[in-house]
Amino acid sequence: MSHPRRAARDPLKGATPAARPSRFRGVSGLFALLAFVTVPALAQAQPWHELGREATPAEIKAWDIDVRPDFKGLPKGAGSVSLGEQVWEAKCASCHGVFGESNEVFTPLVGGTTKADIERGRVKNLELGSVFPQRTTMMKASTVSTLWDYINRAMPWNAPKSLKTDEVYGVLAYMLSLADVVPADYTLSDENIADVQKRLPNRNGLVFYEPLWKVSGKGDVKNVACMKDCPTEAKVRSALPDFARDAHGNIQEQNRVVGPVRGADTTKPAPTAPVGSAPPPAPVVVAAAPAASGGVDVKALLSSNGCTACHGVSNKIVGPGFTDILAKHKGKADLEAYLAAKIKAGGSGVFGAVPMPPQPQLKDAEAQAIARWIAAGPR
Repeated sequence: MSHPRRAARDPLKGATPAARPSRFRGVSGLFALLAFVTVPALAQAQPWHELGREATPAEIKAWDIDVRPDFKGLPKGAGSVSLGEQVWEAKCASCHGVFGESNEVFTPLVGGTTKADIERGRVKNLELGSVFPQRTTMMKASTVSTLWDYINRAMPWNAPKSLKTDEVYGVLAYMLSLADVVPADYTLSDENIADVQKRLPNRNGLVFYEPLWKVSGKGDVKNVACMKDCPTEAKVRSALPDFARDAHGNIQEQNRVVGPVRGADTTKPAPTAPVGSAPPPAPVVVAAAPAASGGVDVKALLSSNGCTACHGVSNKIVGPGFTDILAKHKGKADLEAYLAAKIKAGGSGVFGAVPMPPQPQLKDAEAQAIARWIAAGPR
């Protein structure tokens, strides 16, 4: 006969044990209370959840402007060589020269291609052994869509994306005419641009090495041009000549003052010691232009209209510094009116051959404010 107290305790014998209070009941209740309190607190501690929104279809359309080599994304439009010439002289020639030949600001865009290159689609001057002094854009471009896309999204330098679609077609048509790809009376459009692609001088210049596109492929590391009698010491074969070292003003003053990049002080001779043997001199920080009288913010005007891309306050970049402009014209009786007119109309010859593009978008009051700031002594 089983003992009654034992039977009551033994669940395996069919008896139900007496219920006991759990020692975790109070703790679980505390966890539930903390969860109720902390969930709203965590939600409030994540403010980034409130940042941002879905881009609207109009915004996506505005950003989605790339043009592919198959011309997908190319907008409808047309522009003649003559239209492109007008836009070029007004907005492009100051950096690229009237005929795309300028080497004053950027390397030439046109040159180095021949009619034979257009026929075979490969530029001879890019081949091994060529002694042509410089590679131009028309020598390297293999797709005309790349040229259209870049002009559309990045030009002109001081006002990117400001060209109308027909103006982009016209500028590209003018550039192609300079390279004899199209005739001088040609009108480039979305309907005939594929035909122009067939005449691009370096259209067959792309090299596709398939193994580089495969994870299991082998790299192109076998060089058969020269694998013996290799030199043991490096020699500098290209250097900036002394007369051109400071041609565009002191490079050190034109670099940003943050980050690791520092320009060389081109007002001094090139260093003979190895780079890094001595710390570079501190960059020159140019003071911001104060607001002009009359409530016009000259600093904002200079920045928003691209003036500071070509002019420093006291240093030459592409054009002269503002202090140089004042020094050259100081004493003119009608100085402010003269400067305001030059700002809006542009011109060349006063400070060299590089032309200054006109700034017709400026209001008369804005041009006068900039002129007044220069005449008062830019700082």
